[in-house]
Amino acid sequence: MRRYFTRKLITYVLAFFVGATIDWGIPHLMPGNPVQLYLSKFDLEPGGYASLYKTMAQAFGTNLPLWDQYLHFWDGLVHGNLGVSIFDFPAKVTTLVLGAVPYTLALLIPAIVFSYILGNRLGAAAARRRLLDNTVLPAGYIFQAIPYPWLALVLPYLLGEVWHVFPLSGGYDETLLPAFSWTFISSLLYHWFLPFLTVFLVSLGGWAIGMRNLVIYELENDSSRYLRALGASERLVRRYAYRNASLPQLSGLALQLGVVIGGNIVTEIAFHYPGLGLLIYNAITDEDYFLLQGIFIFIVIGVLLANFVIDLVYITVDPRTRLSMQGGAP
Repeated sequence: MRRYFTRKLITYVLAFFVGATIDWGIPHLMPGNPVQLYLSKFDLEPGGYASLYKTMAQAFGTNLPLWDQYLHFWDGLVHGNLGVSIFDFPAKVTTLVLGAVPYTLALLIPAIVFSYILGNRLGAAAARRRLLDNTVLPAGYIFQAIPYPWLALVLPYLLGEVWHVFPLSGGYDETLLPAFSWTFISSLLYHWFLPFLTVFLVSLGGWAIGMRNLVIYELENDSSRYLRALGASERLVRRYAYRNASLPQLSGLALQLGVVIGGNIVTEIAFHYPGLGLLIYNAITDEDYFLLQGIFIFIVIGVLLANFVIDLVYITVDPRTRLSMQGGAP
């Protein structure tokens, strides 16, 4: 057990190091200078521009060699200092990111959990009932093939522009001030539903198709035939088939996290939803290195933590993994 978790810890530390390095490298290798772009918005005299540019370049460290900027990045990261946003100066990157994280988590976690549970249930039911199979399978393929941006355009058009059921964009009614009140919470839920539905529907199809195929395979393999030969009821056979089929789905959940998070980011941009996706879009358009770095650091940490939790769940539900970790034969 200790060896397993030590190996996992080393893997996650290396993954974080590589992810953080890529996170630093991509914005710094992008063309353009964020300080120059920021100062170009102001009508400055040549002498004042040169003096202000020198001061800001020193403050943000953009005048240093790349290797020196990289070392400063790790020094700040170790001390929990992600820097200051250039275009929202003097707001700290950590403050901006933490303000957007609740919106992203409130959208992402329910979409992943509900689509995973409902998709697996529908897929398992479709494997046993032909009528349901004839409807779930085609619908699953359709939803799985739909791109996030397309659905994020169609849903607000139909339910917002045409039928006026839900708002087109935003995180809440702009006439309200954030407060712990039913009026504000209901506005949050009202604006939350369409982005949630977009991520949920696209994810649902894949889980349903995967579980349907896995359950059919489990019901026809030798272990299920052996159970039937022993006189086990069909209900018991199906229960064991579902449990065995759930293990590959759980592994697939860890592999699909990056895809779902990417789709969530695109959805937030399309709906102008005030989460990390919209913050990434603003950081890219403004060439705000420090804000972009801080956002992706939080995403890398979140993905690694989610994978670690899935590893723990897998150990809990799969006795073969626990037995192998204890030195027994699986």
